[in-house]
Amino acid sequence: MRLIHTGGTIGMVPSPQGLVPAMKLVEAAVGERARVTVLDPLVDSAAIGAADWNRLLDLIETADDPVIVTHGTDTMAYTGAALSQALAGRDAPVILCGAMAPLGTGGDAEANLDLALSAQPGPGVWLAFANRLIPAAGLVKHDSHGADSFRAVPQAPLSLPPARRFGAARIGILTLTPGIPAAMVAAALSELDGCVLRVFGAGTAPPDPALYRALSEAHQRGCALRAVSACEAGGLVPGAYAAGAALWGAGVQNGGLDTAEAAFVRLWLHHSTGA
Repeated sequence: MRLIHTGGTIGMVPSPQGLVPAMKLVEAAVGERARVTVLDPLVDSAAIGAADWNRLLDLIETADDPVIVTHGTDTMAYTGAALSQALAGRDAPVILCGAMAPLGTGGDAEANLDLALSAQPGPGVWLAFANRLIPAAGLVKHDSHGADSFRAVPQAPLSLPPARRFGAARIGILTLTPGIPAAMVAAALSELDGCVLRVFGAGTAPPDPALYRALSEAHQRGCALRAVSACEAGGLVPGAYAAGAALWGAGVQNGGLDTAEAAFVRLWLHHSTGA
């Protein structure tokens, strides 16, 4: 078994300025139970991006056996979606692992790491956290401090992605709020190659013609738009309400059950085909 340590709270120690990364902490906790690869430099999860996902994919694809990835919790949902989609079809599992408190502090780190090392899940990407193995394709971090911080939103079955690596792309997430200025949306979309739109409920948005013009113009310009529900569960159902018809008429894709993170990754991988 291989363990890839990227960084995060699990491998930090207290300092006068707050938690800081510590060398050899994760390696000592793992001992002989896995071969450890440590990213140099370690990456705070707030800094995770496409280059880091590609590096992880390169390392994972050289291993035929299960792989554990220790990772910070702040962007765990993004990395869970990225690895789940890019590794769709891989036979051996990948198990993400993190913690809300560092190793050696009496928190959750040891239990989460032990679970990751002993678990024998089926294929796919999983999160070992709070005594549970959680499917990582639709993670939601619902608590910023509690040890049981993650839930999994059921996702549609994964299919082979159009690209297995993340190319250069400008992808963002916008929440459509009551009264959101259309000019602000247009300005944001002018800087993006793709955008996830958080919309209301089962698929409605503010009834502002200027907003839909901005969306339509962005779509015609080649900016991919994918809508997801702002609700944590249930997804979108186009046609459920007439108030949502203008979204689909403007060229917005139906994100279905996608979490915002899963839709974000999907747009990035599609853009990475170069099409």
